Amino acid sequence: MSALSVTAATPDPALLDLPWDVPLELWPNDTIAALPKGISRHLVRFVHLGGEVVAVKETLAELARSEYELLRTLQRLSIPCVDPVAVIVGRTQSDGEALEPVLVTRHLRFSMPYRALFSRTLRPDTAVRLVDALALLLVRLHIVGFFWGDVSLSNTLFRRDAGAFAAYLVDAETGEFHEHGLSAGQREHDLEIAQVNIAGELLDLQAGGRLDDDIDPIETSHGIVSQYRSLWNELTGPEQFAQSERWRINARVQRLNALGFDIEELSIHTDESGSTVHIQPKVVDAGHHSRRLLQLTGIDAQENQARRLLNDLDAYLARHPAAGDDPEQLAHEWVERVFEPVVNAVPRELRGKLEPAELFHQLLDHRWFLSQQQDRDVPLAEALTSYLDSVLRHRRDEAAMYNPPTGAITLPIDIVDEPEADWRSKV
Repeated sequence: MSALSVTAATPDPALLDLPWDVPLELWPNDTIAALPKGISRHLVRFVHLGGEVVAVKETLAELARSEYELLRTLQRLSIPCVDPVAVIVGRTQSDGEALEPVLVTRHLRFSMPYRALFSRTLRPDTAVRLVDALALLLVRLHIVGFFWGDVSLSNTLFRRDAGAFAAYLVDAETGEFHEHGLSAGQREHDLEIAQVNIAGELLDLQAGGRLDDDIDPIETSHGIVSQYRSLWNELTGPEQFAQSERWRINARVQRLNALGFDIEELSIHTDESGSTVHIQPKVVDAGHHSRRLLQLTGIDAQENQARRLLNDLDAYLARHPAAGDDPEQLAHEWVERVFEPVVNAVPRELRGKLEPAELFHQLLDHRWFLSQQQDRDVPLAEALTSYLDSVLRHRRDEAAMYNPPTGAITLPIDIVDEPEADWRSKV
């Protein structure tokens, strides 16, 4: 085997132990991690690397280097995407025959390709939530001047986010950054690609009998366009109103915060008569609730999860209104007395079911349902016992590895999306 060339920001020596002189499709089973994956134009396999799992994709050297740099830039901009690990070129077999270079990315724990969110039938509510999550991701990409060029459900991973989904970019091969932002035409082009690809993916599911009869693939694909335009207008669109309605400035800021965005700059102008006010958000930054939760508690969570945890934290702060108390100190107490005891109470064999923040969100929902059902305020500890026994124990393990071969498109029968309405019926 000739000398390998490894490009990595923080090289892992364990990379050198992988069988780079063997075609990826022939790698031994003891190196392969059997995880569900989406459809790709390139050969992709999940591989054990030390104590973690990485995705290895065979591609051209130029494409691998470009995608690696794009992913690193997206990460610096706090855009949800997979973590680039390395680019490896110079692979050859023992007989000297050249092998394709590879891009190595870190597997995103608790994430699923869209095909792994159902077994036999994709339900309408799940399809809508996936499309909405993808629309938000596309808006965030366009705000930082990134043209994706291949927007699709297949090029996205999804993580649960308090009743919704958070979308992560997986394949940036066709992407490109534009320093001065995207034109309206470029944004519309990405939207058109998204609409066509989503329609095709859903039509493929329909042909395989895996789409609910109530889902219209074409109509559902239109959903990303309407959701995208609604978000884009709210985040970047100008607004004007009478000077007597200046309260609408704060209302606009609050709506943006509710969507999970912070305003970096807000331009405010009045006309010559002084009777009309014009406002224009210049740049917005995503992750408003996630940042606040991280700052107060050190808990890293998805945006909707963070909003839900902050609601519980705010309720805890309201119950402890002692004058002079430091909110950060009370937040630390909430972590120690409420959040961590819940997470630590989960039996070891169940800890791969859900992320801690998602588990806590579902527990709060479960507690509310029990309280409504029993017409009393159910203590959190009692709700936790019920949740563990009647709900969590019966979920599939989203952090675990599955038995089918990684290369197979057929997914295990128990990979099913379970909205809260479903698990409540099991109580």
